[in-house]
Amino acid sequence: MTEPRAVRRPEPEPATEPGGPGGSPSPARPRAARDAHPVRHLLGRRAAAGLFTLCVVSVLVFAATEVLPGNAANAVLGRTAASSPAALHRLEAALHLNRGLLDQYWLWFSGLFTGHLGHSLVNGQPVWGYAAPRLINSAVLMAVTGVIGAAAGVALGALAALRRDGWFDHICAVTALAVTALPEFVVAIGLIILFSTVVTHLLPAVSLLPPGSYAWNAPRLLILPVATLVVVIVPYIQRMTRAAMIEALESDYVEMARLKGVPMWRIVLVHALPNATAPVIQVIGLNFLYLAGGVVLVEYVFAFPGIGQGLVDAVENRDIPVIQFIVVLLAAFYVFMNIVTDVIALLVTPRHRIPR
Repeated sequence: MTEPRAVRRPEPEPATEPGGPGGSPSPARPRAARDAHPVRHLLGRRAAAGLFTLCVVSVLVFAATEVLPGNAANAVLGRTAASSPAALHRLEAALHLNRGLLDQYWLWFSGLFTGHLGHSLVNGQPVWGYAAPRLINSAVLMAVTGVIGAAAGVALGALAALRRDGWFDHICAVTALAVTALPEFVVAIGLIILFSTVVTHLLPAVSLLPPGSYAWNAPRLLILPVATLVVVIVPYIQRMTRAAMIEALESDYVEMARLKGVPMWRIVLVHALPNATAPVIQVIGLNFLYLAGGVVLVEYVFAFPGIGQGLVDAVENRDIPVIQFIVVLLAAFYVFMNIVTDVIALLVTPRHRIPR
């Protein structure tokens, strides 16, 4: 009598996916390796959308400046344009105004990448040489304002959440609502009246920097512009921080920490505040975007030599190359800050930054 043979089970074939060489299936990769990392995927999508946005903005800016009555050569020569047609034609050729619109746009757009930005029509200075010092001054103003405003807004919002429905919370809510309703120039004029002209004379009413100097050389001149912008942006950060902190303090993990006897300062700093960071970062990023436009009015009020004041002067003098460059530069800052804000918010949210 023969013994039964052991049945040999077939070994499972490795998982395959199409796309191997010669049309043959190739071994399947792990899903985590196959899927794009969330941060890398976000950067790719936002960078592509940002480049498309900048191209659209460049077209709109160029078209808006071209539809203005007259042309740049007429604006430079002024009244002498009519009396000297030869000089007008020479200047139009120097500014490439005798070419078609598509050629003019391509010369200007390609100059943004090659560094050939043209010259100011008012003083003949290179556009970058004119805008660079003003850009640095505005960057210092926005950086100081952003840091102070973010720190003050987060601190006030966290305290208001801890004192929910108390007198401090109510005072912060009413003050934030009142300040939010005030335009920037009203806040600026109020601070000038309070600290520079009528009430006291502690600070200068204007922030004129000496030629060749930058904002960090005269920090006293930054106080009123920074204070104006801080007063405007703090209410938004404070209200978002308060809402996010209240949601975090009412969560189950905070309740468990309280039952375990964890000190309140540790609950706030270790458990609640980190989990309320993502929406706060979003609103801080939005406030930086606001500062890119808000500095225009504030710099004009205080005569601060920044990029906003430069844009106002260029519009008044119809300095088209300067207008085009500054507007595109502000649009690029908007795109960059949106990408940075979204990436930081993704990095501080563990469940979103892990590849799925």
